[in-house]
Amino acid sequence: MTKIKKILKKSSNQIILAMFLGIIVGIVMGEKASYFAPLGKLFMQLIKMLVLPLITVSIISGASSLGNTRSAGKIGISTFVYFMGTTMVAVIIGLILGNIFKPGLGLDVSIIKSMFSDEYVNKGATPGFWETILGIIPVNPFKALMDGNILQILFFSLFLGFGISTLEKSKKETLINVFEYLSEALIWMVEKVIYIAPIGVFGLMADAVGTFGYETLYLVLKLLLVYILALILHAFGLYPLLIKLFTKVSPRKFLSKVKKAQIVALSTASSMGTLPVTFEVCEEELDVSSSTTSFVLPLGATINMDGGAIYYALVAMFFAQMFNIDLSIFDYIAIIFTATIGSIGQAGVPGPSLLVVAVLISANIPVVGLPLLFGVDRIFDMLRTAVNVTGDAACAVIVDNLVKDTTDDK
Repeated sequence: MTKIKKILKKSSNQIILAMFLGIIVGIVMGEKASYFAPLGKLFMQLIKMLVLPLITVSIISGASSLGNTRSAGKIGISTFVYFMGTTMVAVIIGLILGNIFKPGLGLDVSIIKSMFSDEYVNKGATPGFWETILGIIPVNPFKALMDGNILQILFFSLFLGFGISTLEKSKKETLINVFEYLSEALIWMVEKVIYIAPIGVFGLMADAVGTFGYETLYLVLKLLLVYILALILHAFGLYPLLIKLFTKVSPRKFLSKVKKAQIVALSTASSMGTLPVTFEVCEEELDVSSSTTSFVLPLGATINMDGGAIYYALVAMFFAQMFNIDLSIFDYIAIIFTATIGSIGQAGVPGPSLLVVAVLISANIPVVGLPLLFGVDRIFDMLRTAVNVTGDAACAVIVDNLVKDTTDDK
């Protein structure tokens, strides 16, 4: 991925410049800025075209390399404990800041009644335990690929990878080489797509700003500011702390290297679309082994949703305060549980709306005001994706260091 590194080094400043140009064009042209929307759609469609094959090949390759090693169990357990633990902390941070700053107070509900809708009232059902388990197992793996069902693809790819790892050495090496060669070919394709990233980012930003403007944003500005504060605490507080406690990597070095992935995540609002960049940052600049990144990063891009977890908690507080609802301790527990567990099932579902509905319903909070936030969700999505990607990279660094320490001890 050294070529991607060189391309990004040249294009990072171009991407940032493209973002600001897109914002300016969106402000000046207003809704007419949607003229540039196809540029963003073209870029995102090219990224999405490569994401599923890249995830599948990476997971199979990583699992087949890890499957028969002593570190496999430790990597798997450490990864899941990290994801669940940091997601729960994220929800708690959102609830605490929501109680301190009360973003839902001071907003005149009568002003936004036109945005109220019952459309989402019956869409917040949270699947049961067995429904969730059965939903992860694909009846037809090829159909899962066609439908883009990320959890099912992950399950089958992991299973196949571990199956390959049990083969005799010559057979196993042949198959591993095949998947590694496929990965190299996909990386070449990604390199070409990255070249047009600044153009795509310009189109995305111009369309978002021009379409939604600032009127709606003003209504939720306080929520946005509190959300940004929560994300800063999580991304620049919790992650560096974990890096310092569990690795030999300097938190300052980690943050300086991961900013490339953050920029791409911020502009594309897609953890999976940022995967190639996250791979490059972890392997080339943070010295994480490819076997660890191949397992942790695709999994993290699918189920690690810390930025989203903070959003769900704050939105719950926002509407509870707007409608003058006093939440009990059981409501808070319901929010924490639903937002934490629900983030796993969020994989492959575009937009956060259905899980937000589930979180609100779990605490008996009205969902009729949700359309107020959907108009500016692109802004929230960009921010939370940057945090999600930072968490994925931190997990890869921590897990890799834990495995290396075990190996060194032995």
